[in-house]
Amino acid sequence: MARGEDTRKKILDVAQDAILTKGFDATSIDEIVASAELTKSGFFYHFRDKNALASALIERHIEVEDQLFDDVFARAKDLADDPLQVALIALKLLAELIEDMPNGHPGCIVATAVYQDRLFNADVRDANRRAVLGWRSRFRKMFDAIIAVYPPHDDVEPDDLADMVSSVIEGGIVMSRAVSEPSITVRQIMLLRSYVKLLFSPRLK
Repeated sequence: MARGEDTRKKILDVAQDAILTKGFDATSIDEIVASAELTKSGFFYHFRDKNALASALIERHIEVEDQLFDDVFARAKDLADDPLQVALIALKLLAELIEDMPNGHPGCIVATAVYQDRLFNADVRDANRRAVLGWRSRFRKMFDAIIAVYPPHDDVEPDDLADMVSSVIEGGIVMSRAVSEPSITVRQIMLLRSYVKLLFSPRLK
């Protein structure tokens, strides 16, 4: 059982590296099999096709991202009780986490699958949708907690604010990779932090 799990993980690791570099379309099962040092039957024992592989990669990405955000927000809540301060600290911690990645954020499997959704079946598209809506729900709760204490200075929808967090992170990753400038993602997150601070901080009278 443990050996089978190790093999499955190796396939996912190899596939993820190749897909984040070249995309799903340009990554073949033959290439994955060769890089993972497996037979084709070994691959198909774990994944019936590329749709099953994509679904597994997305599900794993959701788990990893959820754990990352759980850890960041737990650290922020250890440092502050005020919901606005928790959010501001969490965004700063997230920026620092990405800044510590020597070559920048490696990319997002969910975004990569969205760009090439014509390749996939309904199960993969549904997994992608759940990932994005899960992030919306997470950040919506963050903003709801802030709004309960600090009314925003502009007419904004909480869901739109929640989506903005994902948009800034994903957009920063795309921009940083497009121009080979890893720090773009960090700077975008810090700009988002400034916007949140300006939007909710009480104004001096």
